[in-house]
Amino acid sequence: MERIQTEKQYEDLINRDGLTVIKYDATWCPDCKTLDKFLPDIMAKHPDKEFYALDVEQLEEITSKNEVRGIPSLLVYKNGEKLAHLHSKFAKTPSQISEYLETLESKK
Repeated sequence: MERIQTEKQYEDLINRDGLTVIKYDATWCPDCKTLDKFLPDIMAKHPDKEFYALDVEQLEEITSKNEVRGIPSLLVYKNGEKLAHLHSKFAKTPSQISEYLETLESKK
């Protein structure tokens, strides 16, 4: 999964017409590492969405602006608007994440 390195890259990605899913994480986060183990399978089941990762400590202003208070969190954007936010306490199992992504089908 490609990592977002700059604010410009972030802006370009969230302003796309399709659904962009950004995983907010940190290198030291054990739950983030667990999520990384099963996220590739989930991504394969959702080829209609673009997936990226963002380190909360590298891009703190973006993290704060999006009200990310726990990691890992998955946020979904389209046309510059945040459509959904799966908070960290609900992003721990493959089924939680799959259910979350399936609720986005109506927002395409």
